[in-house]
Amino acid sequence: MADSFMGKAATMEIPINSNGETLAEDDSLEQVGHMAAKIQWTLDEKDLQQVMVSGPNLNETSIVSGGYGGPAGGIIPTSSIKDLRMKSRGQVVGLVPSQSAASRIANQNQTDQPFTGSGMHHSNSNQNMSVEEANRGVAVEKLDSVKKWGINTYKCTKQMFSERFGRGSRTVDLELEAQIDVLRDTKRKYESVLRLTSALTSHFYNMVQTQQALGDTFADLSQKSPELRDEFGYNAETQKLLCRNGEALLGAINFFVSSINTLVNKTMEDTLMTIKLYEAARLEFDAYRADLEELSLGPRDAATMVRIEVSQQQYQVQRDKYERLRSDVTIKLKFLEENKVKVMHKQLLLFHNAISAYFSLCVCVGEGDAQAAAALP
Repeated sequence: MADSFMGKAATMEIPINSNGETLAEDDSLEQVGHMAAKIQWTLDEKDLQQVMVSGPNLNETSIVSGGYGGPAGGIIPTSSIKDLRMKSRGQVVGLVPSQSAASRIANQNQTDQPFTGSGMHHSNSNQNMSVEEANRGVAVEKLDSVKKWGINTYKCTKQMFSERFGRGSRTVDLELEAQIDVLRDTKRKYESVLRLTSALTSHFYNMVQTQQALGDTFADLSQKSPELRDEFGYNAETQKLLCRNGEALLGAINFFVSSINTLVNKTMEDTLMTIKLYEAARLEFDAYRADLEELSLGPRDAATMVRIEVSQQQYQVQRDKYERLRSDVTIKLKFLEENKVKVMHKQLLLFHNAISAYFSLCVCVGEGDAQAAAALP
């Protein structure tokens, strides 16, 4: 279609006079403008841009006026047509292209422009490098911790099997070990007391509920049996009195069970957790001590001396840890013994008084019932 437009422009009829001058130059320019406006709606944006930039192809050496096969006087020089071409180009360029074509050209220009944000690119690369270095540091730290854990576990396992098979020596604090054994035995016995008193609480609660139900039944029968009203009435009062005394004793037993539970499952358990940490530190201490002794008995070359120095530092760290935990265990055992004596002294006294009061009331109730039964005809 662009070729067709060029062909029509090349053979366009321009009126001239006998001197070779154009008669209606403004009319010719108007025709060119109208033709360019028609091409705007039929050509796509790229062809329109090409026409707007380069203009009609009027480079021919001569143009014949009056159509094909006109007279020879109609031939005009090329210079006149070039002037006409410049004026017509001004008219064509002055046309406003379509909005879609303008937007596409603008987008193409923006796409063709190179990205010059070197500062932003440099900042992103620095951030990526810092993130990679941080991740690499975390991975190295985790790998180092796993390596240390593996070495420590190997040494402790080796020391444990050596002790069990009698091939290795272990550090023993006879006085502290005896106190630990006493504590474990005491905890087992207190757990037995806790289990038995819990069972007593459960059984006694059921007995109190049974006494209450029995007293309610006797009271109901005393209302419905006039001939046995007094007998049922005495028994109903007795069972209700025993129920009230039983509830008081049940509260005392529950308080005793709660105190024993706190002593056994919190205070003693906390001390035993510290003892477990102490025993683990003792095993690690003996493992690093055995490793240092083994290195000290070997050859004393440069590499071995470096290993001995590192082992000496690790041994000192484990020794300090062992000494600190042993001191903690000793202090906790002392305070536990004092707390145990204080708590058990109070709780045993309250338990004894509650039991004695309950059975004393039961005896009084029994004696009163016996006297009332004797007074009956």
